[in-house]
Amino acid sequence: MSDISIDFLGLKLKNPVFTASGTCGYIDELGNYMDINSLGGFITKSISIKPRMGNKVPRVAETNCGMINAIGLANIGLEKFVKEKLPIIEKCSVPVFVNLAGETIEDYVNVTKALAEYDSIAGFELNISCPNVKAGGITFGTDPKAIEKITSEVKKATSGKPMIVKLTPTVTDISVTAQAAVNAGADALSLVNTFTAMVIDIEKRKPVLSNRTGGLSGPAIKPIAVYLVNKVYNEVAKPAGIPIMGLGGIQSASDCIEFMIAGASVVSVGTATFVEPNATQRIAEDLREYCQRKNISKLSSIIGCLE
Repeated sequence: MSDISIDFLGLKLKNPVFTASGTCGYIDELGNYMDINSLGGFITKSISIKPRMGNKVPRVAETNCGMINAIGLANIGLEKFVKEKLPIIEKCSVPVFVNLAGETIEDYVNVTKALAEYDSIAGFELNISCPNVKAGGITFGTDPKAIEKITSEVKKATSGKPMIVKLTPTVTDISVTAQAAVNAGADALSLVNTFTAMVIDIEKRKPVLSNRTGGLSGPAIKPIAVYLVNKVYNEVAKPAGIPIMGLGGIQSASDCIEFMIAGASVVSVGTATFVEPNATQRIAEDLREYCQRKNISKLSSIIGCLE
């Protein structure tokens, strides 16, 4: 039987499929639709020191081959997460990474310190790529010097737990920002986050979203995401021995395989779950069928095998 397990950041994962932050809540929301423990890993919705209401509605719009959102990192805040969500997470066997959000470096550091002490948290995803907030997010992720500073400071607060840095594609050269994160101590890179975009109501002649712009996700961005993963793999990750989490429009096992051939060790699935809540579980199950059909004994052997 084919082995679809993956070694990632010192963890032995059942398969390479994660949920994407911001799309699947804090783990309990998907429990009625699928077996969470069947996944390789789970990434929570962003957590900040204080609760965030996010942007005004409307903040989600459907587009051709995807969606655009300007949620604005709305979340329940650190205190409520620890009180209400950690007890649920502790009962799960799947590795859980917490996505970190903040307006200042101190915000990020304080959330990380508070959560690093819990054994149920496997690691962190440093979100410096959200395009839908005025402070924090992408304001850190487009400047290599800012990336190095925040990555270095947050890494010190992880108590040795692995930290993934989530990169924005909205830069001139993503390899430059990826290298900055690696130089500052990132254990892995996550790419790509959404592309800044706009939808216009032609009757009102106004943007559909109250925030005017939002982040485009879904299958429309997949070919660009695959290219950027391959670029960063060849120019930064492979030379540094740093794994990549690939994301952007993944809907099927074949999409997952495409990202892995390009250089991703694992993938995360987001927008597809709005249409099919158990998409991540289906994709994980279909990976074994692909390996058996192609006589692949170990799935990890295809990582970065693009000719």
